[in-house]
Amino acid sequence: MKVVEAPPAVRGDTVQGGTKQVKLETGAVINAPLFINEGDVVRVNTQTKEYVERTEKK
Repeated sequence: MKVVEAPPAVRGDTVQGGTKQVKLETGAVINAPLFINEGDVVRVNTQTKEYVERTEKK
C-alpha cells in the first residue's frame, strides 16, 4: 500500500522505539519506522495491521 501522509522524522525522536504513525491510501493509520516517507510503498500484515516491510515503488 502507498503511504499518503507521513510526518517528517524528528532527529533524536527514538523514545517511541523509532516509529511514527503514517496514513495509507486506504485511510488506515499504522506505526512504521522513521525512515518511511510519503510516497513509499509498504507491505502490511492485514491480520495484525502492522508494518512488515518497505517494497519497491511500481
